[in-house]
Amino acid sequence: MAVVSAQNGSTDALERAARRAASRPRAAGRPSPRALDLLWSIGEIRSVALLTLHLEALGVSAAGLNVHETGLRIAPGSRGVGPEAVLFHGERLHAALAAHAVVVVPGFLATDSGEMIVSLGRGGSDLTAVLLARSLGAARCELVKDVPGYFSADPHRDSSAQHLPALTFSRALELADAGCDLVQRAAIEAAARAALPLIIRSLDARAPVSVVSHAPAVATAVSHIEFPELCRHPEPAQAGEGHVFRTA
Repeated sequence: MAVVSAQNGSTDALERAARRAASRPRAAGRPSPRALDLLWSIGEIRSVALLTLHLEALGVSAAGLNVHETGLRIAPGSRGVGPEAVLFHGERLHAALAAHAVVVVPGFLATDSGEMIVSLGRGGSDLTAVLLARSLGAARCELVKDVPGYFSADPHRDSSAQHLPALTFSRALELADAGCDLVQRAAIEAAARAALPLIIRSLDARAPVSVVSHAPAVATAVSHIEFPELCRHPEPAQAGEGHVFRTA
């Protein structure tokens, strides 16, 4: 299964368009949350469709699902969209997994009890991937980023930054609290509760990875896993960040 994000920068562009519309005369002055969530979903659905089309062109049996088909729903009466508020109704997803080699779903989004689209916050695709991996009984969840995992400092700004091959969930949460947004904090919390190892990697199959778990020794068992061939294809990769996990 692959959970995909919008193309880099598209969510910000859509938000700017929404704010321009809301600033016109007689407008309310700010976009409504429901309208924004609906607008933001365009980026994720586009990525789902493009990756599915590319996989089909490669001869891979693939299915792309819409937000309402992933099965993630906000529990009635919930005051937020954190991991504890998201329920899983997996009938459609299980059927797609049984019929296809790869299922592509949109990250960042769920639905509420009224079937309206709801966003899961900045970095919400991480949370989508973790919640689905947990619900489907996956052994691990791989988060594909623009850097090969965690570093001691921002590698884009500090050339002396050291790669961290393994760290605990507690350490990852500390980094998140210190401003590191590599992985959404809520996703780290959900993975920790489920004891679900996270493998943070880039699209470069030769690059190192970072393993986040309760026991850093897990890194020796997963640091050399083969990267899924579908994520090496250059054109689907342009859609945005991705998240991959196997259900068997």
